[in-house]
Amino acid sequence: MREMMIGAIAVGWLLAGLFFFRFWRQTRDRFFLWFALSFWIEAADRIALGLRIGVSEDDALIYVFRLISYGLIILAIWQKNRPRT
Repeated sequence: MREMMIGAIAVGWLLAGLFFFRFWRQTRDRFFLWFALSFWIEAADRIALGLRIGVSEDDALIYVFRLISYGLIILAIWQKNRPRT
């Protein structure tokens, strides 16, 4: 049951990434691209968690994936709100 839930969550992250990727293709705004990449990294994180038997969410590799993913979101927000020169 655990693997099935992890798979469902991964599909949700992939779909959210595709949603933002669609907006990036329409607008070419990097904000949407950073968000799409962030959600795809989260999906890869969940897939890696589901495929590795006996690994918990406390593993350091899982935290690295999440740190990169959330860092991309912070980068996107920072770039969107910085003053234009």
